[in-house]
Amino acid sequence: MYPLKANDYSDEEKIGLISDHFKEIMSILWLDLENDSLKKTPDRVGKMFVKEIFKWLKKENKPEISTFDNSFKYNEMIIVKDIKLFSFCEHHFLPFVWTACVWYIPNWKVVWLSKISRIVDHFSRKPQIQERLTEEIYNELRNVLNTENIMIIIKAVHYCMIIRWVEDINAQTITSRVWWTFQENDKTRNEFMNLIKI
Repeated sequence: MYPLKANDYSDEEKIGLISDHFKEIMSILWLDLENDSLKKTPDRVGKMFVKEIFKWLKKENKPEISTFDNSFKYNEMIIVKDIKLFSFCEHHFLPFVWTACVWYIPNWKVVWLSKISRIVDHFSRKPQIQERLTEEIYNELRNVLNTENIMIIIKAVHYCMIIRWVEDINAQTITSRVWWTFQENDKTRNEFMNLIKI
């Protein structure tokens, strides 16, 4: 479960508090807050965190995902790949940029393809770790589609590895959540691997 506390702050109160604290951080770093280029930075950071990067931390902002009946009884793979997004690592508050591939075989419900990207985006817009992100997307799709026939693969580049001590610009991290039948069915697995190469 995502580690989120309850709070009663309005968005404007959050922006103001973040701005005040970020101003202090900048002062500690000896940055000149009277400089034209820097003086509005704390406000910009507050608005960015609340309204953009971490907008899905508000539960009421969670997008509505509608499904429709699988009346044509389609029972083959549906793959949405190359979903490109970013998150902020909750350990260092540095971004990681990632690509997701979502695979499912519908049961009696299907979802608009754009909604899959919407679900993925929702779980990206909060401080995250890649392992939890993968699990959250899988569980949400399983609940929405009412099927276990789902697989998620996420490939990410973590900037904490690029710009901190390790400075490894080539490292990629791959996580997956795999439907158990997929793990045991060579034909299905091979079909999937061939399809995602297209």
